Amino acid sequence: MPEDETPELFPSASRRAAGPGPRAPLAERMRPRSLDEVRGQDSLVAPGAPLRTLVEQGDLPSMILWGPPGCGKTTLARLLGERPDTEFAPLSAVLAGVKDVREAIDRARSAARAGRRTVLFIDELHRFNRAQQDALLPHVEKGTVTLIGATTENPSFEVVAPLLSRCRVFTLQRLERADLEALLREAAADRERGLGASGVALSEEAAGTVAEAADGDARRALGILETAVALARRAGRKAVGDEDLREAAGKRALLYDRDREQHYDVISAFIKSLRASDPDAALYWLARMLEAGEDPLFVARRLVIFASEDVGNAEPAGLPLATSVFLAVERVGMPEGRIPLAQATTFLACAPKSNASYAALGRAEEAAGRGGSLPVPLHLRNAPTPLMRELGYGRDYRYAHAEPDAFVAAANLPEALGEPVFYEPTERGAESAIAERLAAWRRRRAAARERGTD
Repeated sequence: MPEDETPELFPSASRRAAGPGPRAPLAERMRPRSLDEVRGQDSLVAPGAPLRTLVEQGDLPSMILWGPPGCGKTTLARLLGERPDTEFAPLSAVLAGVKDVREAIDRARSAARAGRRTVLFIDELHRFNRAQQDALLPHVEKGTVTLIGATTENPSFEVVAPLLSRCRVFTLQRLERADLEALLREAAADRERGLGASGVALSEEAAGTVAEAADGDARRALGILETAVALARRAGRKAVGDEDLREAAGKRALLYDRDREQHYDVISAFIKSLRASDPDAALYWLARMLEAGEDPLFVARRLVIFASEDVGNAEPAGLPLATSVFLAVERVGMPEGRIPLAQATTFLACAPKSNASYAALGRAEEAAGRGGSLPVPLHLRNAPTPLMRELGYGRDYRYAHAEPDAFVAAANLPEALGEPVFYEPTERGAESAIAERLAAWRRRRAAARERGTD
């Protein structure tokens, strides 16, 4: 391969100035050349927006650009860093190590002596481990470099606190469909950088289809368009057709992860939709998780917890059903396991809700922690030996099943606690009957206390 065709992750400044070659991917050729061309991030770069204002004032702080794939993080970093008085030093955290960072810092010191500032851009910053991130700290703090880090992961979890405190975080949004459609039309018509010279037209309907398949990712949208146009040209068509789009788009890969923010956000939306008694929303989030490859047993476990924590005694059938669904998914596997998951989801979403048992446990735990190891009342203690019986263990214990209505009014808590109320059943579902029965028992127990007898 000739030297000038060697692929580069981050091309040199001279090569960037010359622009990408005709064989570069369409997404690279159509990369915005100014802040005015950046789409979908008006809250940051529109006139008067905070990031644009900082740039226009010449006050570029160290920052972290956080957003989903294909939203323009790398483009924005380049636009911010490639200024006449600035050296732009890009690194990829996937490939670089501490040695590469040190070399970049040494070059930055040399540039500073020549009166030039250095913007150190680290793509995929979350891929740096703690030691690698710590190595940046003194140089960011001293101003040797202005750091721009790009990440798809939540900086609160993936960037060490000392480095995070020295950077401003700017959040980029996924591109809306209208932004993607405008970008696709521009790429299809541009004869210099885009596909305008291909002789293949892109209809409004086709642009909408590509935008939908791209799922907010500009890089993916332009990649689909480039492949679809190539397929249409090969077939001798003058416009991108449905067959071209289907082959170019393939199966959409949902933005999701198994152990990072998307995982927690979507399961949170699922549980909160169940709690809000919205089966349609709960099914949507269930489908999102399963389509993205989430472990179905993880979902089943959360349903078991929800059945007890949020449905509880308002619908006692919820927990046995959820437990059975867990066993069914474990034994049947996927894809059939999604059917019992849907059954449990709809049942629990539509069930009456009560967290009274869970809340009662919290109050009891608080009392236990506050009171310490209070002694068990003698009548409730086990008495397996003659000595224990002589000491009063088990004395005056009354066996409930021997009572006329299987109820004993004796106190069963340590005397120091008094008569606290932990469980407060609701009037929802089956728990209303429990509330009525428990209220009667508590009245009888209070009356027995007043009489000084059980």
